[in-house]
Amino acid sequence: MLVLAVDTSTPAVTAGVVRLDGDTPHALATRITVNARAHAEVLTPHILECLAEAGHVPADLDAVVVGAGPGPFTGLRVGMATAAAFADALGIPVHGVCSLDAIASEAALGRDLLVVTDARRREVYWARYSAGARVEGPAVNKPADLDPMPSAAVAGSARHVDLFDLPVEPVETPSPAALVRVAAAALNSDAEPEPLVPLYLRRPDAVEMADRKK
Repeated sequence: MLVLAVDTSTPAVTAGVVRLDGDTPHALATRITVNARAHAEVLTPHILECLAEAGHVPADLDAVVVGAGPGPFTGLRVGMATAAAFADALGIPVHGVCSLDAIASEAALGRDLLVVTDARRREVYWARYSAGARVEGPAVNKPADLDPMPSAAVAGSARHVDLFDLPVEPVETPSPAALVRVAAAALNSDAEPEPLVPLYLRRPDAVEMADRKK
């Protein structure tokens, strides 16, 4: 199965073409640009570059997987809208996965894990994992309000992992292969994909500013 994977839930704009053999993903091409203001500009070029590097065209794709966050409103909607547009144009399924789950799938290594990403406003998006499964979250909090215990390690945003007194797993963003790994069961199922639901966890800034003016 040939899968396009994209994620814009963090400052990294991520795209990749992944071959899924059973439950095992093999990344054929990956592009990552770390620029929180460039999601819309570079995501589609990244996708086309990955397809060309992998020796495929869009019509070869069997499915699309997209990180559904949590993430800031503007960046996250770029990835989800692009993934939905590609899937719709090609007549293939699109699957959303929690972006924190993808980070955890690459970093867990059998340990209880805390995953944190930048939520701005001096807050973090977070989730907690045990034996590879999410047991708490996703949620958004100030780092000082988030108890790192009983996690044995932390992964995610390089700006935030050092705020917790835990060993750091060096996985900062969701990779294409990890996104597909999280979605493998759904990709291998004959069931209809769940509707794409972005995990914003809070309202966009523009809405909050409008409410304040009222």
